[in-house]
Amino acid sequence: MSHQSVITLGAHVFDVLVRPVQAIPQGQGATLVDQIRFSPAGTAAGTALTLAKLGAMVRTAGAVGTDAIGDLLLGMLEAQGVDTSLVLRRDDTQTSASVLPIRPDGSRPAFHVLGANLSYGPDDAPHTEIARATHLHMGAPELMGGDAAAKILGPAQAAGVVTSADLLASGDSGLFDWIAPALPYLNHLLANEEQVLRLTGAATLENGARRFLAEGVGCVATTQGARGALVVTADEVIRVPAFAVEVVDTTGCGDAFSAGFLRGLGLGRTLRESAVLGCAAAALVAQGLGSDHGDFDLAAADALAATAPALEPR
Repeated sequence: MSHQSVITLGAHVFDVLVRPVQAIPQGQGATLVDQIRFSPAGTAAGTALTLAKLGAMVRTAGAVGTDAIGDLLLGMLEAQGVDTSLVLRRDDTQTSASVLPIRPDGSRPAFHVLGANLSYGPDDAPHTEIARATHLHMGAPELMGGDAAAKILGPAQAAGVVTSADLLASGDSGLFDWIAPALPYLNHLLANEEQVLRLTGAATLENGARRFLAEGVGCVATTQGARGALVVTADEVIRVPAFAVEVVDTTGCGDAFSAGFLRGLGLGRTLRESAVLGCAAAALVAQGLGSDHGDFDLAAADALAATAPALEPR
């Protein structure tokens, strides 16, 4: 199935990225940096961006403010081919935004405003459009909670839509119970290693993934940074290595992995092939600043994916 229509729903964030930052200057001090740029981001918007680059038809849904930041965010998404007509504008809260000081090694802390993302719930969701899509990807179901998320994911899955979700919060075990009502309606959970371990309290990543499977998730695909990804279903455990690239900034790599993984599924690829495409997309994004880094397409991602080792690493 090469025709893939995805709705990404949830967190829309406007990122301001600064690099390199080793420390915040004392008092009124100033430090010269190499680069400052803006990027659309968030588990819905960032994923939509890379999905569009990889050739999927993408509409994104969520809430932003009526502020200039919202205008910029939507404009940047539209410039990359993302349909933003389902995004609601709020005049009583600002667009969610982050300032990200990027360390020389590509890692980064964050200053974050939740903003309009917190205002979005099941009554806002475009249920009719979702039912017509092939895939629904929910970015940060924890912002609305599992009960609310289930009211969107449940009908979507019942309509034959392939459902997935990614998490924004690093969270703790209490967050697991908060999102648990949505888990039976997820075909795929896409998260990072820290999230899976902290939410489940499990000793190993595989055991953590199985905790989600026990709650009804069909497949758990977990990113492990420089160590690649681990995909766990009831039937198989798949390890996929990361690609050796020079990392400039890890912002948006998780969203890029989600996009590559979902694009692979939409193209009828296996879970392993989809995870390799996810790792390739993440590697392309990591080589520059921001979630929208890289002028690449599916062919470029596939060319990188083709360099993956054929055998599973031990």
